[in-house]
Amino acid sequence: MDIDHDADLTVRQALFEQVRRHTGIAMNERKWVMLKGRLRRRIMTLGLPDYSDYLRVLDTSADEVRDFIDLVTTNETSFFRTPRIWDYLVREFLPNWTASRAGDTLRVWSAAASSGEEAWTTAMLCEEHRAQHPAMRYAIVGTDISDGILANARVGHYAGRSMESLRQQRPELVQKYFRSDATGIGVSDALRAHVSFRRHNLYDVPRDLGPFDLVLLRNVLIYFDVDGQKAVLANVRRAMRPGAVLIVGESESLSRVADGLAFEQPLIYRNEERKHEQPA
Repeated sequence: MDIDHDADLTVRQALFEQVRRHTGIAMNERKWVMLKGRLRRRIMTLGLPDYSDYLRVLDTSADEVRDFIDLVTTNETSFFRTPRIWDYLVREFLPNWTASRAGDTLRVWSAAASSGEEAWTTAMLCEEHRAQHPAMRYAIVGTDISDGILANARVGHYAGRSMESLRQQRPELVQKYFRSDATGIGVSDALRAHVSFRRHNLYDVPRDLGPFDLVLLRNVLIYFDVDGQKAVLANVRRAMRPGAVLIVGESESLSRVADGLAFEQPLIYRNEERKHEQPA
């Protein structure tokens, strides 16, 4: 079979199910062209004749599952994406947290960290705030399902459009928090001391994550159906302190799935007290 041809309906549905099984992402026929494009080169690299053979590889190879996850997940982010979010952190969240929780360590979760720009953006703003409040302590954890993209986040080297945009928006922060070396432009040790990255599937209960005061779960819920969104949010809430803040993406609304999360302002929700819930 020429893999330029479409797989039959049964095989396509089986591939969609593999995506859901390993990532929680809901795909349907409208996504087939995209999925086909992402898998085609991999199938050719493996020397397989068709998609059915690839399904058999997925069922028998944990290494291939990791590569499959890297292929099918979307990793798009940038420094200071959605300015209103960062204005909120600077003007409201960080001052209020410092006033009410002096002496504690602010714990932040970048829950779909991708290549790390969101976590490093948060760290820069925390460092700027700490310059005015030297006693402040903070720790940021970035997680993603893709091992490949997490490797990039850990390295923390940036170039191209991502770096150029940051230079244009915040040149003073580039000067303060980035260093040039033989491999490119990377985040400084001042930020690295507070940021770590690890693999986590949002469909899994976060048994060793948290509790967090702030969770950024941005531009990821749009890839789940309603049941998937409910499952992810329930897991995220397990890692949040009562009263913690959840920030979602600009294309996302929790109106149908916000059980236990109180709307505070657009994109921003507050975790309510869990009076009747039992520990997982």
